Amino acid sequence: MTAISRHRILVFVVLVTLLLAGGGGAQAASVALPRSTPEAQGISSADVRAFIEAADKEINTLHSFMLVRHGQVIAEAWWRPEAAEKPHILWSLSKSFNATAVGLAATEGKLSLEDPVLKFFPAEAPAKPSDNLRAMRVRDLLTMSGGHDAEPKFNLENGPSVKEFLAHPVTHPPGTWFRYNTPGSHMLSAIVTKATGQPVLDYLKPRLFDPLGIERPQWGNSTEGYTLGGYGLHVRTEDIAKFGLLYLQKGKWNGKQLLPEKWVEAATAKQVENDKAPSGRNPDWRQGYGFQFWRCQHNAYRGDGRDGQICLVMPEQDAVIAITAQTGQMQAELDLVWGKLLPAFRAGPLPANEVELMKLQATTASLTAHPAKPVK
Repeated sequence: MTAISRHRILVFVVLVTLLLAGGGGAQAASVALPRSTPEAQGISSADVRAFIEAADKEINTLHSFMLVRHGQVIAEAWWRPEAAEKPHILWSLSKSFNATAVGLAATEGKLSLEDPVLKFFPAEAPAKPSDNLRAMRVRDLLTMSGGHDAEPKFNLENGPSVKEFLAHPVTHPPGTWFRYNTPGSHMLSAIVTKATGQPVLDYLKPRLFDPLGIERPQWGNSTEGYTLGGYGLHVRTEDIAKFGLLYLQKGKWNGKQLLPEKWVEAATAKQVENDKAPSGRNPDWRQGYGFQFWRCQHNAYRGDGRDGQICLVMPEQDAVIAITAQTGQMQAELDLVWGKLLPAFRAGPLPANEVELMKLQATTASLTAHPAKPVK
């Protein structure tokens, strides 16, 4: 082999390596998370199968499930006609991605969480803004405590309106009253655009989506031109798992700090109380709220969205669970995790069990989306 031939081979290997690492262009290639077996990561295939079978029976209707432990995908399932490569609507799980854009913009000095909301919208502000509106900060929007007694109405197709949001009565002093507020999340998207000059989708591509290998995320705009910050993002199940894993790893990805650790800690900590729900109902909605993340039982946290979209991060178990669905049984989804999977995690690996692994694989290969049968 000549020196020229060896040089060409070396150049080819280097180029392939760069491409696989995401360095081959502005749009990084999708890179799958590593795979392992449940037993190798400390949970039995039989316990995972028991969860999937119970969820299939009791939840109306699941679309996908992925379990990541110690950075390895150890179980994954799609209910036909859903499939691994099909993007899924996230609904309000989009809020956690949108908040990440706020954290990045704050890190870059483009904005501060203490900035008044009105700072970014001089043209849209009411002629005589109330004291409470003047006091509303970016931080208050992140924690769903902007001060509105009721969520402003909006059209899903057109998206919330900045001007209408600012005209809505701010009944409570900001920071003192939790009220889930999708238009408030949309205001965060508009603020990122005002501060950076880019829609949230464009802003996040080189900072979040490309490094994580999330290809072609789909996220619509409002009629005012802002990314629909409170809903509307479409990505794959594995992309949801990657996002959760990034937060589980305190903002690190492949050795690089994509998000500041302090942001991750603040975003996923309890920033405000949200325990107004009646006692005993939906306990995972009464554990506190962070920056567009919900606190959960068992020291976990999650982003979630309408119809059962869940990105559940379990730091004590070093695990992430991604679920997509079309269901009204979101607490039931979490209850199954707490009842079936949480007790199954072990600190170290388990002996290989090919028989149970094959049973799990057979179960996941035979799933079809359907309304769950009533549980007697």
